[in-house]
Amino acid sequence: MQNRRDFLKQASMLLAGGLVAPQLLSSCAEKKHIGLQLYSLRDLVKDEGIQKVLETASKMGYTNLETAGYDNGKIYGLAPAEFKKMCNDLGMKCTSAHLGQAFTKEKEAEVMNWWDQAIAAHNELGVKYMVQPWMPVNDETTLDDLKMYCDYFNTVGYKTAAASIAFGYHNHAFEFRKIEDKLIYDFLLDNVSPNHVFFQMDVYWVTQGGGDPVAYLKSRPSQFKTIHIKDDMEIGASGKIDFKPIFDQMYANNVRDWYVEVEQYTNNDPVASCKESFDFLNKANYVK
Repeated sequence: MQNRRDFLKQASMLLAGGLVAPQLLSSCAEKKHIGLQLYSLRDLVKDEGIQKVLETASKMGYTNLETAGYDNGKIYGLAPAEFKKMCNDLGMKCTSAHLGQAFTKEKEAEVMNWWDQAIAAHNELGVKYMVQPWMPVNDETTLDDLKMYCDYFNTVGYKTAAASIAFGYHNHAFEFRKIEDKLIYDFLLDNVSPNHVFFQMDVYWVTQGGGDPVAYLKSRPSQFKTIHIKDDMEIGASGKIDFKPIFDQMYANNVRDWYVEVEQYTNNDPVASCKESFDFLNKANYVK
């Protein structure tokens, strides 16, 4: 069977001889830039290993990856350069990573040492973004606690910037609660350094929290650099989220890196759910 590389080589030769229309070659070369948060296939990582997961994601058509498997200088147990080569050999790029640490003043030196090692590893991996996907918030949390975390995120952002990596924070639904009449999400957006901390919007959790993803993208275009495209289960299956205006505004804001995340699966089949999500987005005319 002729593979894509052989086809392109042959088509280029035919084009040089005037035997094939230019648009045939260009349409073959074009591929939608659809990303995947590898947490979506976490059970497969445990059962079959990261190589199998990457092969599976590549066969589905995903081209852009975000990791969720950093520990002690390794990415899914591998040296960063080895993991990077594994992705690249399958025609994919790893552009982002989820990782993080809880913070207290007493453990500041320890936490910052952890980040120094993590930044070095992800610099070797070649990511553009490092994203902390959580922070501790409970009924006892005060605005001073939130401000402490904003300052912490700023410090980490200065560190990652020195390695030409942007640092971000990923939301869930709890950020749409209020503390002392302040919406947590808005407080965070207002109290970080916008030059050193960006926000990765999870459109599903914003919606679940009662927020409007498009309104946030419109009102704070410079603060959102990456997006999580998510639904109850497979993308588009619930019908709860209108993804078209979200994508339209993302592209208007020049957001180019976004990642599918699937946390729950119909029939308990992560692979089928991720494939269904890819197919939904690949067929959508508003997705580039």
